[in-house]
Amino acid sequence: MTTLFDLKYTDNKGNEVSLDQYRGKPVLIVNTASKCGFTPQYEGLQKLHEDLGAEGLVVLGFPCDQFAHQEPGNDSDIEQFCSLNYGVTFPLSTKVDVNGGNADPVFKFVKEQAGGMLGSAIKWNFTKFLVSPDGETVKRYSPTTKPADIEKDAKALLP
Repeated sequence: MTTLFDLKYTDNKGNEVSLDQYRGKPVLIVNTASKCGFTPQYEGLQKLHEDLGAEGLVVLGFPCDQFAHQEPGNDSDIEQFCSLNYGVTFPLSTKVDVNGGNADPVFKFVKEQAGGMLGSAIKWNFTKFLVSPDGETVKRYSPTTKPADIEKDAKALLP
Protein backbone atom coordinates (compact mmCIF):
# COMPACT_ATOMS: atom_id res chain seq x y z
CA MET A 1 0.00 0.00 0.00
CA THR A 2 1.15 3.52 -0.75
CA THR A 3 1.80 5.78 2.21
CA LEU A 4 2.40 9.51 2.32
CA PHE A 5 6.10 8.76 2.67
CA ASP A 6 6.18 7.14 -0.79
CA LEU A 7 5.25 10.48 -2.40
CA LYS A 8 7.12 13.64 -3.40
CA TYR A 9 6.20 17.28 -3.82
CA THR A 10 7.86 20.30 -5.41
CA ASP A 11 8.90 23.03 -3.00
CA ASN A 12 8.47 26.73 -3.74
CA LYS A 13 12.04 26.89 -5.08
CA GLY A 14 11.31 24.20 -7.69
CA ASN A 15 13.11 21.36 -5.90
CA GLU A 16 11.61 17.89 -5.70
CA VAL A 17 11.21 16.87 -2.05
CA SER A 18 10.75 13.28 -0.92
CA LEU A 19 8.26 12.92 1.90
CA ASP A 20 10.20 9.83 2.99
CA GLN A 21 12.39 12.15 5.09
CA TYR A 22 9.37 12.60 7.40
CA ARG A 23 8.76 8.87 7.90
CA GLY A 24 7.81 8.19 11.51
CA LYS A 25 6.65 11.75 12.15
CA PRO A 26 3.16 13.25 12.09
CA VAL A 27 2.64 15.59 9.14
CA LEU A 28 0.07 18.40 8.92
CA ILE A 29 -0.77 19.19 5.29
CA VAL A 30 -2.71 22.38 4.53
CA ASN A 31 -3.90 23.96 1.29
CA THR A 32 -3.23 27.66 1.79
CA ALA A 33 -4.05 31.01 0.17
CA SER A 34 -2.89 34.57 0.79
CA LYS A 35 -6.11 36.44 0.05
CA CYS A 36 -8.61 34.35 2.01
CA GLY A 37 -10.62 35.06 5.14
CA PHE A 38 -8.76 32.14 6.72
CA THR A 39 -5.30 33.49 5.77
CA PRO A 40 -4.61 34.56 9.40
CA GLN A 41 -4.42 30.82 10.17
CA TYR A 42 -0.84 31.04 8.88
CA GLU A 43 -0.05 32.46 12.32
CA GLY A 44 -1.46 29.40 14.08
CA LEU A 45 0.27 27.03 11.66
CA GLN A 46 3.57 28.76 12.35
CA LYS A 47 2.93 28.45 16.10
CA LEU A 48 2.36 24.69 15.72
CA HIS A 49 5.57 24.48 13.70
CA GLU A 50 7.50 26.38 16.40
CA ASP A 51 5.92 24.62 19.40
CA LEU A 52 5.87 21.03 18.14
CA GLY A 53 8.38 20.95 15.28
CA ALA A 54 11.32 20.10 17.53
CA GLU A 55 9.29 17.17 18.89
CA GLY A 56 8.63 15.87 15.37
CA LEU A 57 5.53 17.55 13.92
CA VAL A 58 6.00 18.56 10.29
CA VAL A 59 3.80 21.39 8.93
CA LEU A 60 3.62 21.67 5.14
CA GLY A 61 1.78 24.45 3.29
CA PHE A 62 0.52 23.90 -0.23
CA PRO A 63 -0.58 27.20 -1.81
CA CYS A 64 -3.59 26.76 -4.10
CA ASP A 65 -5.46 29.13 -6.41
CA GLN A 66 -8.50 26.95 -7.12
CA PHE A 67 -10.89 28.84 -4.84
CA ALA A 68 -12.03 32.30 -5.97
CA HIS A 69 -8.50 33.21 -7.20
CA GLN A 70 -7.37 33.77 -3.61
CA GLU A 71 -3.74 32.82 -4.29
CA PRO A 72 -2.86 34.98 -7.30
CA GLY A 73 0.90 35.38 -6.69
CA ASN A 74 3.81 33.32 -7.94
CA ASP A 75 5.88 31.14 -5.60
CA SER A 76 8.25 33.98 -4.72
CA ASP A 77 5.36 36.39 -4.00
CA ILE A 78 3.69 33.80 -1.78
CA GLU A 79 6.87 33.08 0.18
CA GLN A 80 7.51 36.80 0.71
CA PHE A 81 3.90 37.42 1.82
CA CYS A 82 3.98 34.51 4.29
CA SER A 83 7.35 35.50 5.71
CA LEU A 84 6.64 39.22 6.07
CA ASN A 85 3.08 38.97 7.38
CA TYR A 86 3.15 35.77 9.44
CA GLY A 87 6.82 34.88 9.97
CA VAL A 88 6.31 31.54 8.19
CA THR A 89 9.35 29.28 8.31
CA PHE A 90 7.67 25.91 7.67
CA PRO A 91 8.07 24.48 4.15
CA LEU A 92 5.84 25.66 1.33
CA SER A 93 5.26 23.87 -1.93
CA THR A 94 4.98 25.38 -5.35
CA LYS A 95 1.39 26.43 -6.11
CA VAL A 96 -0.71 23.29 -6.67
CA ASP A 97 -4.17 22.10 -7.58
CA VAL A 98 -5.91 20.14 -4.86
CA ASN A 99 -8.93 19.03 -6.90
CA GLY A 100 -9.47 17.82 -10.44
CA GLY A 101 -7.34 15.94 -12.94
CA ASN A 102 -4.21 17.94 -12.13
CA ALA A 103 -4.49 17.56 -8.35
CA ASP A 104 -1.15 17.15 -6.63
CA PRO A 105 -0.47 13.49 -5.69
CA VAL A 106 -0.20 14.46 -2.02
CA PHE A 107 -3.78 15.74 -2.11
CA LYS A 108 -5.04 12.77 -4.10
CA PHE A 109 -3.63 10.59 -1.33
CA VAL A 110 -4.95 12.49 1.70
CA LYS A 111 -8.39 12.92 0.16
CA GLU A 112 -8.57 9.19 -0.58
CA GLN A 113 -7.56 8.34 2.99
CA ALA A 114 -9.92 10.85 4.66
CA GLY A 115 -12.83 11.89 2.49
CA GLY A 116 -15.03 14.80 3.51
CA MET A 117 -18.63 14.83 4.69
CA LEU A 118 -19.83 15.79 1.21
CA GLY A 119 -17.35 13.70 -0.78
CA SER A 120 -13.59 13.84 -0.94
CA ALA A 121 -13.21 17.07 -2.93
CA ILE A 122 -11.72 19.96 -1.01
CA LYS A 123 -14.30 22.72 -0.69
CA TRP A 124 -12.12 25.68 0.35
CA ASN A 125 -8.71 26.97 1.38
CA PHE A 126 -7.13 25.88 4.67
CA THR A 127 -8.55 22.37 4.69
CA LYS A 128 -6.10 20.48 6.88
CA PHE A 129 -4.97 16.86 6.96
CA LEU A 130 -3.05 15.34 9.87
CA VAL A 131 -1.15 12.26 8.74
CA SER A 132 0.02 9.86 11.44
CA PRO A 133 3.62 8.64 11.66
CA ASP A 134 2.58 5.44 9.84
CA GLY A 135 1.94 7.57 6.74
CA GLU A 136 -1.46 5.96 6.20
CA THR A 137 -3.90 7.22 8.81
CA VAL A 138 -5.26 10.64 7.94
CA LYS A 139 -7.61 12.91 9.87
CA ARG A 140 -9.29 15.74 7.97
CA TYR A 141 -10.16 19.16 9.42
CA SER A 142 -12.39 21.81 7.90
CA PRO A 143 -11.15 25.27 6.93
CA THR A 144 -12.88 26.68 10.03
CA THR A 145 -10.82 24.47 12.35
CA LYS A 146 -8.15 26.65 13.89
CA PRO A 147 -4.60 25.24 14.01
CA ALA A 148 -4.65 25.49 17.83
CA ASP A 149 -7.60 23.06 17.82
CA ILE A 150 -5.41 20.46 16.08
CA GLU A 151 -2.60 20.70 18.66
CA LYS A 152 -4.02 18.01 20.96
CA ASP A 153 -4.36 15.52 18.09
CA ALA A 154 -0.86 16.36 16.83
CA LYS A 155 0.67 15.95 20.31
CA ALA A 156 -0.96 12.54 20.64
CA LEU A 157 0.97 11.38 17.55
CA LEU A 158 4.37 12.56 18.76
CA PRO A 159 6.87 9.95 19.97
